[in-house]
Amino acid sequence: MAIQWFPGHMHLTRKAIGERIKDIDVVIEMLDARLPGSSANPMLAELIQGKPGLKILSKQDLADPVQTAAWLNHYNALPEVRALGLDTSMVSPAKALIEACQQLAPNRGGMVKPMRVLICGIPNVGKSTLINTLKGKRAAKTGDEAGVTKLEQRITLADDFYLYDTPGVLWPRIIVEQSGFNLAASGAIGVNAFDEEVVALELLNYLIPNYPQALETRYKIKDVASHTDETMLEAIARQRGAIQSGGRVNTSKAAELVIHDFRSAALGRVTLETPEEFAQWLAEGKKADAERAQRKEGSKKAKKQARE
Repeated sequence: MAIQWFPGHMHLTRKAIGERIKDIDVVIEMLDARLPGSSANPMLAELIQGKPGLKILSKQDLADPVQTAAWLNHYNALPEVRALGLDTSMVSPAKALIEACQQLAPNRGGMVKPMRVLICGIPNVGKSTLINTLKGKRAAKTGDEAGVTKLEQRITLADDFYLYDTPGVLWPRIIVEQSGFNLAASGAIGVNAFDEEVVALELLNYLIPNYPQALETRYKIKDVASHTDETMLEAIARQRGAIQSGGRVNTSKAAELVIHDFRSAALGRVTLETPEEFAQWLAEGKKADAERAQRKEGSKKAKKQARE
């Protein structure tokens, strides 16, 4: 099952970013520290036209600190890219953000050449919360529903530092299947676009080998490694009393619990992908996408020949 979600306002955001980028010095992309690769927007590479980039890993207090360090190292090794971890405990996020942007664009600054920065990211990644923190007030709407911000806004962080906020945007087609599941688990995709039980099973499929202790601690289930994703979901349903009439387990209710526990960090600090894993998924996704395009082109040619 491939998860896709691209509401109409995201088309408008894509156009707006394309227009705004001409006057921008640095592009900040906020990523979810629990799924940095999956929450990075490949569409931005086309739009930013080689501008320096600052990757901010948000919600790092919810993510595995070892994997966050690995992702920060990965991004900081890229040319014209800097990466920072961010969470609610950071004392001076505005200062750290401004300093990082100045390092990426050292020739900008001062009233004659003010720094112009575009901040973007997927829905529900924490942009609005960050902006409110930077401003010290509710400058942007926040919410746990994907797609709260709908309009671009300009925020002045300093006399010579302008930050342009854009609505959260995904990309027209997600070619990495696992990314679709991870994005859905994180809350970046509208709830009507996916089956919670399927997403919970994929989540458990990753957690069982990678975070067995987290599952045992949260759900008091022994010998986690012996379970499949399906038997684990059933065991969680029984443990939490999600039982229907006739003694049948309510796996739908258990799926809701698992997704909620991941989002709220009740499972502990969890990251759903490593740089190496995501690179492999992306390569496989690109290969499958190329094959799909080839089949589509072949089908078009066959239909054209049949008409002639």
